[in-house]
Amino acid sequence: MPEISRFFGIVITMYKESEGPHHRAHFHARYAGKKASFSIDPVELIAGSLPRKEQRFVEAWAELHRKELKENWASLEQGILPAPITPLQ
Repeated sequence: MPEISRFFGIVITMYKESEGPHHRAHFHARYAGKKASFSIDPVELIAGSLPRKEQRFVEAWAELHRKELKENWASLEQGILPAPITPLQ
């Protein structure tokens, strides 16, 4: 699972899933044993759950880096690994 960012104990990954093409661009977040998936445009929780504070960190980070997330999604669609994205600080 390619890690693209890590901040405040939250790990952000983006990968092409084996069950075929996905029509909604998204990324995954893990924190303290919890997992969630977020769409990129608009940034919103689409599966799983995180504690409220960490969910808000992820959403804020994604809003700041939406362009890079979209570029990473386009790369994945072409079979290219996603690039790292600056963490929240």
